[in-house]
Amino acid sequence: MKRVMFVCKKNSARSQMAEGFAKTLGKGKIEVISSGLEASIIRPEAIATMKEIGIDITDQHSKPLSDFQAQDFDVVISLCGCGVNLPPQWVTQEVFEDWQLDDPAEQPEIFPRVRDEIKERVTQLIESVNKEIIPVQ
Repeated sequence: MKRVMFVCKKNSARSQMAEGFAKTLGKGKIEVISSGLEASIIRPEAIATMKEIGIDITDQHSKPLSDFQAQDFDVVISLCGCGVNLPPQWVTQEVFEDWQLDDPAEQPEIFPRVRDEIKERVTQLIESVNKEIIPVQ
């Protein structure tokens, strides 16, 4: 099972929503956690926006990236364009993507749009990491 790390600046909104989607949509398919370049608190708007679609992230908490080792993850996803700030070992994993999503903390009215973008990308990610390679006969 692939291990996925979602990382953002403060692990307070985008990465938390991604973790919530991945835990729900990827249950039994991937293992997932999120972190930030620094730890913070989960924004109430992120919790409320996810709750609107039936996903409860109130039990999640913000974690610093420094609590983890890059080699423990197969997939690393940066959600905020912070890939350039990540230590090199994080961007050289089997899969590294930098999604560069807008920061809803700066504009709370965009939380639903960013949430929906994250759901679409997480869905695609789960599909791509779980594709079985079938040999041509």
